[in-house]
Amino acid sequence: MRIKYNDLVLKLQAILVNHGVSEVDANNAAKIFAKNSLDGIYSHGVNRFPRFVSYIDKEYVKKDKKPTVEFGFNGFERWNGNLGIGVLNASKAMDRACELADKYGIGIVALNNTNHWMRGGAYGWQAANLGKIGICFTNTMPNMPAWGGVEPKIGNNPFIIAIPKSNKEHVVLDMAMSQFAYGKIEEARMKGQDLPVDGGFDTKGNLTKNPEEIEKSGRVLPTGYWKGSGLSIVLDLVAAVLSNGRSVTDVGKLEDEYGISQVFIAIEPNLNNTKEQIDKIIDNVIKDIKASTPTTKDGKIFYPGEIELKTRKENLELGIPVLEEVWKKIESL
Repeated sequence: MRIKYNDLVLKLQAILVNHGVSEVDANNAAKIFAKNSLDGIYSHGVNRFPRFVSYIDKEYVKKDKKPTVEFGFNGFERWNGNLGIGVLNASKAMDRACELADKYGIGIVALNNTNHWMRGGAYGWQAANLGKIGICFTNTMPNMPAWGGVEPKIGNNPFIIAIPKSNKEHVVLDMAMSQFAYGKIEEARMKGQDLPVDGGFDTKGNLTKNPEEIEKSGRVLPTGYWKGSGLSIVLDLVAAVLSNGRSVTDVGKLEDEYGISQVFIAIEPNLNNTKEQIDKIIDNVIKDIKASTPTTKDGKIFYPGEIELKTRKENLELGIPVLEEVWKKIESL
């Protein structure tokens, strides 16, 4: 089934209002969830929405709380998210990082005690739409073994870099430190599909594409094996140190995933370049990449963010695909 973007926003907004969220916050949060699905990131859009509502009901997410500034110096600020709505905390933090970049050339907001931001790429697109290079990352609960280990000790800590283009067709890398985010594994299982490549280990320690087996073992595969494991560790440490917030180890001592740490960085690229110069640099690289010989007869090479742009246009025209199982859960809310 497909749902029109505006209809989806109204539906999600109404549910949030019914769960005690203010009209304004409900509308802003609903738009972020709907845009995530609009761009094809269903795992962190409508698919994740029922769990988000349950976190409000459990009071892991404090629906009325707003972030507060704990410390600031020049282009750096440290915020306390006060366990508020994660997508709204993140959006405000990236907006502020961009404001600081306007003044100082670079702005950094380190956010502690916040909640899941859903799709990290949303804040990369947000920065790029404001003409900034955006970089952001978050830690999570322990949901991935360090390379060589069995028990989950590190997070799949998403990492985002966005480079703006004047036509809004930005280059946006949005990646977890696991080969597949848990939402993608869940989505594959719900569709009854295997992953396209190995995404983790089964209960016998064998690499597998079967999402159900990976969920059973809890052993997702770090991106680049030991390299993804190492990146996960350092991203977590930077987020915890800059925000003076919880590390993945600390989050693991809680009953669920909340009170996490995030970092938002915005860089003003027009200080010594014109928009035309920036576009030329990006276009030359993309043109060269796309001139590659495809590995398959009908294969195509995409730059980061291009598939999301294509999906966005298609879903605006045809409506956003929603799994029947997911829509039933949403209707029940």
